[in-house]
Amino acid sequence: MKKIFVLMLTLLGVQTYAQQAKTANGVLQGVTEASGVVSYKGVPFAQPPVGDLRWKEPQAPLNWKGVRKADHFGPQAMQRAIYSDMMFRSDGKSEDCLYLNVWTPAKSPTEKLAVLVYFYGGGLNAGDGSEYRYDGEALAKKGIISITVNYRLGIFGFLAHPDLTAESQHHASGNYGLMDQHAALVWVKKNIAAFGGDPNKVTIAGESAGSMSVCGQIASPLSKGLFVGGIGESGSFLGNLSPVPLADAEARGVKFATGINAKSLADLRKIPADTLLKISARGNFPTTIDGYFLPESPQAIFSTGRQMDVPLLAGWNTAEVGAGNVLGKAEPTIDNFKAAVQRLYGERADDILKVYNPATDADVLQIATDLSSDRFIAYATWKFIDLHSKTNGHPVYRYLFAKKRPIMANAPAGTVDHAIGAAHASDIEYALGNLSTNKVYAWTADDYKASETMQNYFVKFVKTGNPNGAGLPTWYGLQSSIPKVMVIDAESKSQPEKNAKRYLVMDSFYNK
Repeated sequence: MKKIFVLMLTLLGVQTYAQQAKTANGVLQGVTEASGVVSYKGVPFAQPPVGDLRWKEPQAPLNWKGVRKADHFGPQAMQRAIYSDMMFRSDGKSEDCLYLNVWTPAKSPTEKLAVLVYFYGGGLNAGDGSEYRYDGEALAKKGIISITVNYRLGIFGFLAHPDLTAESQHHASGNYGLMDQHAALVWVKKNIAAFGGDPNKVTIAGESAGSMSVCGQIASPLSKGLFVGGIGESGSFLGNLSPVPLADAEARGVKFATGINAKSLADLRKIPADTLLKISARGNFPTTIDGYFLPESPQAIFSTGRQMDVPLLAGWNTAEVGAGNVLGKAEPTIDNFKAAVQRLYGERADDILKVYNPATDADVLQIATDLSSDRFIAYATWKFIDLHSKTNGHPVYRYLFAKKRPIMANAPAGTVDHAIGAAHASDIEYALGNLSTNKVYAWTADDYKASETMQNYFVKFVKTGNPNGAGLPTWYGLQSSIPKVMVIDAESKSQPEKNAKRYLVMDSFYNK
């Protein structure tokens, strides 16, 4: 079938473009998928960050001669096996990981299609652009170009150290993974026209650490002019997820280096990647207010309206994390919940209990889940949306993803589903149209309906900066005269905000 399709393209005189794209660094040969979408996988957007380039900002990619085949994914960034739900198609694992993947439906480089650049999640310690759930073909079939980007992770992406700061022309260290994303956006701006894209119509998106990355890119002065919209799914660099001061991150880097008896940067750079990955499990390498990519804290940048002035579509899931993150192994009773809140909040416990207030034991599981989710990532996402809606001039659209996954496909007959909401990261396959790639769950017609709605909202937003379109429930921006939250489910609908008091009390701990 595929050969027949390619033959048809040849007869129509478009096969040359359908399979090749001329970038600034050389010609790429892609693969025409059965759908007609052309994919270009494993495209280098920077030089391999190895040897002396380990812990340096990404360098512009080198040119190549002839035609480079872009028919398979590049290597994933160095990472440990942390999350069981990650299903990779990458070409192994390597420090040489700075590759991106493009899916384009364009039949001509003159089409000027809107572009979505997606950053994967994984706590900035895991993930890869080759994961099935991030596949770009489904959204490309809806008329946009979809791109996934690899970036450095863990110690390779976020080590800060005084000696790294001293050797940097920007007097900064850490945040290399975020600068990799920036380098990818520079590449897209320079090259996407060759794939039929519009360099002035790029939207960035991501989930969890990817959403945190979107927040960081919007905050960074380096990114201005590289994209015109942002989509954030569960995550930000605000509130409880704020980056640490550079001095704090440098101190952690010194502690790590001292602990492994590395006396210089040369010593650190000589350590084989596999060895460094293994021993780095004992370290903690956060994002930093480095003075360059992030000249100030994102909180200060967003509070004063100095972030990029772009439309934002963002939200989170109804059950980002389970009640056990508050209750531990205790039974869900009012007494146990109050005791847990007392342990967590001490003299501020009553403030929490005023807004997370179960009336009966039957309410505890839901309310403990709400508190757990807010503490984990929902509050930080709310803060992103709230500040951006107040200090930028473009519309901000907020959602609550409520479609709970079905039972597992191999579950015994009569299995009871005890999940009480949509778990963290469960929205990805719905949003990107990749339910069918996940064989773990017994997807239903309602799941596909919710997925179709979410895909269409995303595509409309990428194309126009507004998610609204024919056949979709009306989504009101937060700055409109009737601000509402879009609840995305089998039957999606806008509804008024119900939980503002929760986020305001959370804000009282961090908005100082």
